This record gives sequence, C-alpha cells and structure tokens, in this order.
Amino acid sequence: MCTQLFDPKVDYIFKNIFGNENHPKILISFLNACIKPESPITSVKIKNTELTKEYIEESFSRLDVLATTQDGEIVNIEMQRADEKNMVKRSLYYWSKIFSSAYQGKGRYSSLPRTICINVLDFNLLDEEYFHNTYILKNKENNNLLTNTLELHFVEIPKMKEIDQNDMLSLWTAFLNDPNNEKLIELEAKYEELHEAKVELARLSRDPKEAEKYRMRENAINERRNFFLETLDKGLKEGEKKAKIKIALKLKESLDINTISEMTDLSVSELEEIFSGKTI
Repeated sequence: MCTQLFDPKVDYIFKNIFGNENHPKILISFLNACIKPESPITSVKIKNTELTKEYIEESFSRLDVLATTQDGEIVNIEMQRADEKNMVKRSLYYWSKIFSSAYQGKGRYSSLPRTICINVLDFNLLDEEYFHNTYILKNKENNNLLTNTLELHFVEIPKMKEIDQNDMLSLWTAFLNDPNNEKLIELEAKYEELHEAKVELARLSRDPKEAEKYRMRENAINERRNFFLETLDKGLKEGEKKAKIKIALKLKESLDINTISEMTDLSVSELEEIFSGKTI
C-alpha cells in the first residue's frame, strides 16, 4: 500500500527537509535556484536545527531554516501557509533581527554579512504576475544599487501554474505544492536533490513518531488560524481597537513587543500601556 505523503508546506516538514543537516544538497539546490548567485553556493551550515515538542506545539513559534553559506552570507527561509496581513513588514523585521544579531557590539559595521530572507508563501501576496520576486535597495531615480546586503525573496506557490523543467525553482515550488505531481515524478531521476527530498519526505511520512509531531504541528497551526479568525469575527462586533488589544494580550507571552506591534498596528507605546494595565 502506498504511503500518503505529508504536506511539505507544513513548516515542520519543510524544516525537516530543507533544514536537514544530513541532506545539505537539498538546501544548497534550493538556495541556488532561488538566489541565483553569480558564484554558486557549494556549502551551507545550518544553524537552528533543534525541534523540541514544546516548540512544535507552540502555535506562534517560527519553524524557519537559518543557514550560513561558504561566503558567510546568512540566509533565512520561512514557510508561511496563511496570510496574516503582515508578511512584508514581518519579513523586514526578521531580516533586521538576523542582520543586527551578527554584530552584537563587536567588530565593524563593514563586516556585517549579506543577509537574505526567503519567504515561501502558500497564498498570493504581491501585485506581481510572476511567482518569484526579489527586492533589494536601489536608487529611486537611476536604479543604481546601494548595497546587496539586504535581499528579500517572495515565492508565491499559487502563482506557479506551469512547471518549467529548465528552472530548478519551478521544480522546487511544484514539489512543495504537490510532491506527487506526475510531471515532477518523471523529472526526479534527472535531478538528484529533488529525488533526495522526495525520499526524505516519504521516510518522514512512514515514521509513526514523525506522524505524531506532524499532527501536533498541524493542530498548532489550526489553533493559530482559528484564533485569528475568531478574534476577527469578534472584532467586528466589539470594535476594531478592542479586537487588536485582545490579540496583543494573547500574543504577549509568545512574541516580542515589536512583532506584536507589526501584527496589530498598535504602536509600541500603546502596547506598553496595555501590558502595564493602564489601558484596557
């Protein structure tokens, strides 16, 4: 009997495939396909590999993939399935945290590494036709590049309609959307890393312990989604400001105040008053 494969868009599975120290070629292939660097990435060091039970069950935890390339570039990849209406600012915020954490009051600003955030989305976000879009810092008037230190990628899975067998990012996007796609299966033999990812996905899908973790993560994600839907529904009845305050109080123990500010559109000063009990 054929094993039903887990959905690779669930962040727990995504992290176990693309952030797996035992299968670095998968991540290297994905990064080269997405970033398309002048000199190909040949090695990566994956940083955040720990996945505890508490981490998996916490609905607001981020199961992202953080890695450093052989050139010292920092790359963060996040798989996001639901549109929480904050993705652009959220990506900028996490980019700034990762970028600034490399300094830590030591060395010189000039030594800060090129930092890249890749957002893989299971929804349409941008007013762009193509499924993969890259944003960098350029002069508004003459289009001259200011620096390549900041680079944000958005891969919108639903926009990828046709598989382009000559574009590896197209193949990876198709894999995430449907690993059992017939055309993709035909191409697996041609691409070693794609086949390796499919084998790892099948292994995870057969493992009872992984199935339990997968179920826990799905429950956590559904809990988070339901929380936002319920709060939104109540917000229509109670008033927008009260709904935002309710969300902020719910998130207080899970996220930092800057992230909560981005998610609720409440200022940091407003949140400080709310958390101190001065404003309810």
